[in-house]
Amino acid sequence: MAESFGVDPGRYDRARPGYPPELVNRIVAESPGSGFLDVGCGTGIEARQFREAGCRVLGVDPDVRMAAFARGAGIDVEVATFEDWEPAGRTFDAVVSGQAWHWVDPVAGPVKAAGVLRPGGLLAVFAHVFQPPAVVAEALADAFRRLVPGSPFAGESRSAAEIYDVMFAKFADGIRDAGGFGEPERWRFGWERSYTRDEWLDFLPTTGGLTRLAPDALAAVLDGVGAAIDGLGGGFVLPYTTLAVVARKA
Repeated sequence: MAESFGVDPGRYDRARPGYPPELVNRIVAESPGSGFLDVGCGTGIEARQFREAGCRVLGVDPDVRMAAFARGAGIDVEVATFEDWEPAGRTFDAVVSGQAWHWVDPVAGPVKAAGVLRPGGLLAVFAHVFQPPAVVAEALADAFRRLVPGSPFAGESRSAAEIYDVMFAKFADGIRDAGGFGEPERWRFGWERSYTRDEWLDFLPTTGGLTRLAPDALAAVLDGVGAAIDGLGGGFVLPYTTLAVVARKA
């Protein structure tokens, strides 16, 4: 699944939301310098934001399609998993990762980050948490139960907030276990975005549960979810929470 997001990098870049300016600005302000390494940079969504904030950004991503898209937007990218990537003696002021750290080994990743960070450098991993309206979420779950009954998405009963709280607690534990960092901090940023029916149906195929579905199954999922959004009047406002775990190299 980790390498399935590049099936349509243009859609991914268009439909995936960026990150709150408050998050970007705080990471930049607390970093000892402007040299950033973006792990799992994808199409370069956060890399472009950090570049616009005055940073020099190098991306690392295992998907050649995503890397090619990011390069087209002016981001330097090297194709590799973070665990296998060769820093060749280079060091950075911050190692960042948006929506991607869960694909990185929980201890080997922080160890590698510590090895390429300059003294006082930051490791900052972050992701969005969101829960669409109940009728929209249920339409998606119902489609999974009918079309992909063996999928973990068909039987998931926890809320997105619960899932991500566990995930970010594990990120912090991995950083502690790796050593080389001070105590990880947890940051949280709340914001919201309005979606039309078409915008949400453009976004859904970029999510992990749908990137590998056959075209007919994907169309059936989108039809069901689209009908649910129609019942809401054709759109909705989605509350987002962007979570971050940040630790400074000792």
